[in-house]
Amino acid sequence: MQHAIAAVSLLVRDYDEAIAFYTGCLDFQLVEDTPLGGGKRWVLVSPPGARETRLLLALASTSEQDVCVGEQAGGRVFLFLHVDDFYARYNVMRARGVRFLEQPRQEPYGTVAVFEDLYGNRWDLLQPTKKAETVQLRSV
Repeated sequence: MQHAIAAVSLLVRDYDEAIAFYTGCLDFQLVEDTPLGGGKRWVLVSPPGARETRLLLALASTSEQDVCVGEQAGGRVFLFLHVDDFYARYNVMRARGVRFLEQPRQEPYGTVAVFEDLYGNRWDLLQPTKKAETVQLRSV
């Protein structure tokens, strides 16, 4: 039996502003937006071309959850967005107002730069080297 993580829950302050950021700035696709009643919605977005990976945009509904919006990884990089053409994606994202915390850099595993989403969660924009992709495939 094959296993996969289908979705990762990401706390947001507002569904519509989160959808606008992920679809407008990162080119994610809105997969589902279903009302659940009481102001809650089931909102899934995914990167272009992703077959299984989804982000569940979850509205913070308590004061404890609200404090965690943008801090789900305690200030560390939380999510990793792999791309085929780093500089093309980097330039588009910058033009759309995405805030990068550093200049692009070369690492043994690929070209990378850290950026923040609209709430301050840190992401790696990463174009893996062919060697890194091969190592990842072998370890699966």
